[in-house]
Amino acid sequence: MIEKHIRINITLPKSLEQELTSVSKELNDKKSHIIARALNLYFDELDTLIADNRYKKYKEGKTKTYTLADLDKVIGQ
Repeated sequence: MIEKHIRINITLPKSLEQELTSVSKELNDKKSHIIARALNLYFDELDTLIADNRYKKYKEGKTKTYTLADLDKVIGQ
């Protein structure tokens, strides 16, 4: 399945734009493709940071956990 793309406008520091242009020319790829790949990699990293943060809160007793039986009651199974 082909994912629909949307157009957005962003403002970058000049140094990042220069590096993006350089990488784009080196790889013969569109800047938008490079940015999309970079964001996907960054979001993967953020997922790890979020998971680590949630685990830390769990270990500190700052978050509530639920058993499978609790979930069954909530969803009615």
